[in-house]
Amino acid sequence: MDGFLVLDKPLGRTSSDCVVFVRKRLPRGTAIGHGGTLDPMASGVLPVCVGAATRLFDYIIDKQKTYVAELRLGVTTDTQDATGTVLSETDADIPEEAVRAVLPRFVGDILQTPPMYSAIKRGGKRLYELARRGERVDIEPRPCHVDDVRLTAKLGKNRYRLEIDCGKGVYIRTLCHDIGAALGCGGHMAALTRTRAGVFTLENALALEDVEALGAEGLEKALLPMDAAIAHLPAVRVAARHLSAVRNGMPLRPQWLDAPAPEAAAVRVYVGEAFAGVGAPQADGTVRFRAMLLRA
Repeated sequence: MDGFLVLDKPLGRTSSDCVVFVRKRLPRGTAIGHGGTLDPMASGVLPVCVGAATRLFDYIIDKQKTYVAELRLGVTTDTQDATGTVLSETDADIPEEAVRAVLPRFVGDILQTPPMYSAIKRGGKRLYELARRGERVDIEPRPCHVDDVRLTAKLGKNRYRLEIDCGKGVYIRTLCHDIGAALGCGGHMAALTRTRAGVFTLENALALEDVEALGAEGLEKALLPMDAAIAHLPAVRVAARHLSAVRNGMPLRPQWLDAPAPEAAAVRVYVGEAFAGVGAPQADGTVRFRAMLLRA
């Protein structure tokens, strides 16, 4: 069983909980892992790598993601989300026009100071472990990139729905906190759903109840092909007669390729019609495998 499942992670479950849930319904010994953590209070798209697809983790983790967040203005918390202790409150009524006006500041290359309640390590300890012990440490701002932030709805007084496109390393709760700070009233993230992670969307996601109902045979049929998640990489192809050499890990020689290898950090490799893995083009025109996925 090799491929990707797309889960619609429910609220209250950790990403690891969901992986364990799926693992129990797969044949014993099947490799499995998730492609990007969602906090327990967040729901939505959680890609799950099954079998040989676990070796493609590095090629899917940093792809663009889309989130839908509820911004709650006028209230700050120590976790920057709704699970934390309230630190400050204000009754100021922040108009929609003011929120729209400040959002462009948070698009493009920005700096974020991650919250103490995060999984970043300091001295071998997670920051959230230190925070729970009442310890505080200085956290340096980190550069990150936000592709877009859109206000899509006003949900009530000081409550707004935002849609955010971004890559790896962006804290959506910190984004909400910083928007509140820029408006002078404070704020936090009241809810979060990930609607897209790379090519994976909610439209093809399975609820845990669906996983339960499908069973192992149904899950195998539901797997998305391994190359579906890395369609953004250019492809190189060699004839099926080179299958034995490829399986033995030999670099792909230039004369085997149906066209010269492109200038790229990584490429999808096909032998005949079979997806063989991910390779790296070399200066001499060969392609060396980074992840060989063909079964012996």
